[in-house]
Amino acid sequence: MIRAFQWDLARQVERLDFLKTLLPHYARWGFEELYLHLEDAVQYPSLPDVARADAYTYKNFSDLVRCATDVGIRVVPIVNLLGHTQYLVKEPGLRDLNELRDADDQPLERGQICPLHPRTLEVAEKLLRDVLPFCTAGKVHVGLDESFHLGKCPRCREEVAKIGLGGHFAGHVQRLHQLCSRLDLRMGIWADMLYFVPEAISQLPRGITAYDWYYYSFAKSPRVEFFNYAERDLAPALKRQGIRYYGCPMNGAFRHEPLPVFGDRLGNIRSWWQRCLKTSAEGFLITSWEADRLSLETTTVVDAAAAGLWLETESDDNTTLLAQGMARLFQPKNPQSLSRLLLAADGSAFMGYARWQINQRWDICPAGESLKPYQAEERFFARLCAMDGAWPKAFEASFIFRHYLAQRDIFVRETARRVFKLRRLFHAGKLVELTSLLTDLKQSIAQFSSFLRQGDKAARAMATRSREKRARSTNQSILEADAARLKELRSWLTRAGRNQATVMQASSVSGAWQLQFTVHNFAPAVQKVVVEEANAGGEWHEIIARHTIEFRSHAARPHTKIKREFVAPLATAEAKLRIAVRGVGQVAVSHITLTNGVTAQRSARFRQRKILGHEAPKRGFPVLDAQPDSVLLIKWVE
Repeated sequence: MIRAFQWDLARQVERLDFLKTLLPHYARWGFEELYLHLEDAVQYPSLPDVARADAYTYKNFSDLVRCATDVGIRVVPIVNLLGHTQYLVKEPGLRDLNELRDADDQPLERGQICPLHPRTLEVAEKLLRDVLPFCTAGKVHVGLDESFHLGKCPRCREEVAKIGLGGHFAGHVQRLHQLCSRLDLRMGIWADMLYFVPEAISQLPRGITAYDWYYYSFAKSPRVEFFNYAERDLAPALKRQGIRYYGCPMNGAFRHEPLPVFGDRLGNIRSWWQRCLKTSAEGFLITSWEADRLSLETTTVVDAAAAGLWLETESDDNTTLLAQGMARLFQPKNPQSLSRLLLAADGSAFMGYARWQINQRWDICPAGESLKPYQAEERFFARLCAMDGAWPKAFEASFIFRHYLAQRDIFVRETARRVFKLRRLFHAGKLVELTSLLTDLKQSIAQFSSFLRQGDKAARAMATRSREKRARSTNQSILEADAARLKELRSWLTRAGRNQATVMQASSVSGAWQLQFTVHNFAPAVQKVVVEEANAGGEWHEIIARHTIEFRSHAARPHTKIKREFVAPLATAEAKLRIAVRGVGQVAVSHITLTNGVTAQRSARFRQRKILGHEAPKRGFPVLDAQPDSVLLIKWVE
């Protein structure tokens, strides 16, 4: 079975000299193939306008491929040719390829390419010919994953009406396969679309490779989140069709994650390794995605740990695997102890949109929420930061940044509480106490400013270990936004010192009023909870929205008891409001409250859980945002 790994260079351009230093390690660990997710991160001589400003030059990228070849690792470029083709349609000269059109049949600025557009194969051939010298494994991967805009444009709708969505998708695969065959390349695709159009499998060309991915641990077969995490097994049907099969776990990052959740990642890797052995899979590919918010070495160590599955097969528990990975990559003094601490950090994972939302805004934290879990996280990461010299540099910087996030969680929530207290003091006429609390808040802001500076230094250190120093990291952008919110809060306090009635106005940590309720994610799928307000004309518009997905193994199952608080800041208590569920699946809401910190009103049937949405389907093509009737108009108890 071929052992492979992937770098996601489309999301962040890593320094080539750094990547080259890792390749000999991967060769020693027994990896045989390197998959490179590219999009616009490399210059294409035939389509020079596609590459972004910091893209690798063609020559420099060739040097990376040659370095891989020198250590015995074969390269497979990933060239997305259906879903995830924003890198093409963003270019004005290629925008007409877009599947998504406006009412006048003009291409939108965002979307994915149309498989039936007259120029699609021409553009595909140019891209594939340009990467042909990089295909040292004799393969190319054309993506095709998450192509949820399939069949949207007029010409595609017409074909779907005649031959079905499965035939439409399979036709695109057939045409790309013919193109790759002319270039003497074996073609691979991600397998996820085959969960939604399984009828396409019997129409696919023999000899291609399907890369089946799922990023949580599982006992028997991978699951499909759109189907409420129902198990599905593509392997038998693919085998009957003569299609090669790879199993694909992931090594690290989900979206805004500053550290991998090591236990979840190793659990996912073990599940796929066992499945690949059982199904006699051709290959085992450890993918890496969106690592731009963390230090690349923190995911590399997961790859090093996974190598224990074939290098040291006597034990595959998480602690042992991770300790072996730490020893292979860093040679620390006590890898077993460090491994246990990394796995303990999973209990304080900064994961899921309910946690990540604070990166976008601070006025979404319930003022009454307990601080104890966040204080425990802060103490834990303070302890890791205090272990001078015990950790590799990449982990030291990551822990300092994660410590900052814990400090921010406490500061924002504690400040929101204090704002509500300021309002109660103002309402009660206790102006001396109010003034004293304003002074305390100013001191708290000054202290947090020092935390922010430490976090910024750590974010820069995380990025520059593997990226150009002049590059601005995603974490630095978060910190810049935090600094702007802190400045806004300081200004709010200054105004409140001059006019104490200001405390009743919105601040960066709280709305003038806040809608608060509990979301019960009892049947996880791909839901989004939305709060909407009606304008004077009765039209509804979105105030705030949040996806429910948690990105944790314990949440990737058909039935859970996950509860998360949801806050929507409002300008007035007179707003006409409703809660809606979009996407796929159901949630329940309860404990709906509107408050400004002084007065509060509750919804009718306050404690009763109201289920919104429809049960996730068990099969078929996902139709997103297809639940317009899944709304709850909020009515307050008089």
